[in-house]
Amino acid sequence: METTLKRAVSTPLLYFFILGDTLGAGVYVLIGSIAGKSGGAVWLPLLTALALASLTAASYAELATRFPRAGGASHYATKALGPAAGSLVGVCMLAAGIVSVGALARAFAGDYLEALVSWPTAVVVVVFLVALALLNLRGIKESLGANAAATLVEVGGLALIIGLGTWVVLRGDADLGRLTEVGTGEQGVVAATLAGAVLAFYSFVGFETSVNLAEEVANPRRSYPIALFGALLTAGAVYLLLGLVTSASVPTDRLASSSGPLLEVVRVAGGVPEQLFSVIALVAVANGALLTGIMSSRLAYGMARDGLLPAPLTRVLPGRRTPWVAITATAALSLVLALTGEVAALAETLVLLLLIVFTAVNVAVLVLRRSDDGEADHFRVPAVVPVLGVASCLLLFTRIDGAVWLRGLALVGLGVLLAVVNAARRRRAPADER
Repeated sequence: METTLKRAVSTPLLYFFILGDTLGAGVYVLIGSIAGKSGGAVWLPLLTALALASLTAASYAELATRFPRAGGASHYATKALGPAAGSLVGVCMLAAGIVSVGALARAFAGDYLEALVSWPTAVVVVVFLVALALLNLRGIKESLGANAAATLVEVGGLALIIGLGTWVVLRGDADLGRLTEVGTGEQGVVAATLAGAVLAFYSFVGFETSVNLAEEVANPRRSYPIALFGALLTAGAVYLLLGLVTSASVPTDRLASSSGPLLEVVRVAGGVPEQLFSVIALVAVANGALLTGIMSSRLAYGMARDGLLPAPLTRVLPGRRTPWVAITATAALSLVLALTGEVAALAETLVLLLLIVFTAVNVAVLVLRRSDDGEADHFRVPAVVPVLGVASCLLLFTRIDGAVWLRGLALVGLGVLLAVVNAARRRRAPADER
């Protein structure tokens, strides 16, 4: 039975994958939450998050081109720090991905869909996740082709909001003074900016998902850096414009209290049916779930091939060569989370889990520079970049609420347990297997 993946991903497909994951469902609720944390100058924490995320993205670019294999951060941590660290990092990323898909499935069955039709939540969730799993099983090229089309819809929807917000400004109904309002009653300028940056940081982490596709990229050395930094710059420009027009068009309190902040711009501007924007939002939610589902299945496949998860997860479909066991397992876990409705509390731990992963990746870049493993002709960043990447993660750790840390301990604890088991197995294994 074949256990290798097909190299079918071109530079444009990878670019749209990263861009689609970055401009995903989160942006439709993100700006309101940032406004509540940082004040009217939403653009400032967005740019801060972009700068911090770019440091770790550069480290990913080096590792993905040096070790173009599924498994991503887990594979890098295993090579640099051993199977215990690889297990912990992999579980953190895998848990974040599975929870994210479950949350997005639940969101798909929520208010945006109810604006169009009224169907039972459980039925919508089951059909939604089964359809995504089938598309994932069909093949990576087909999945990314669907993503490219959905990404165009997402970007079109965001361009619509930017256009409507600009019209509000031009007709004189905006308040440009809000663009300089930073801070809240509880926090000063620096603290408020960093608090908003923690939320905004999650909106720029599509590059983590993409590294799990490195083994399926036709020419990772050339394609990955171009697609990665191109997508980050595109997303940064879109978010900056969104931050400017939404803050100027909608009062900060109204923006912060809305569960659909971009819909508030539609209402202020007028002339566009709210149902149209609901359809665009549903496409964004579905696309985000598809991309995260692809990442989760490839991560599980890669961890299993590294011996960190059960070996059956490495099985692929003959001909299609997609990891069908990993796809089925991760989709099933997401379905359980979505149907139980316990996703909201866990979703708040995603940034914490990602920061653990990003810290390990930046450390791995520095450690692996002492070895000669991997592709000789790979993308390379200055040594100061991963150092600053670690510092940025430590800074954001200090801005995470204590309640989120407590909720994350259970998931991190599972990762630690798996790390201990894998470390013990490694010590008992013969030298040649180690």
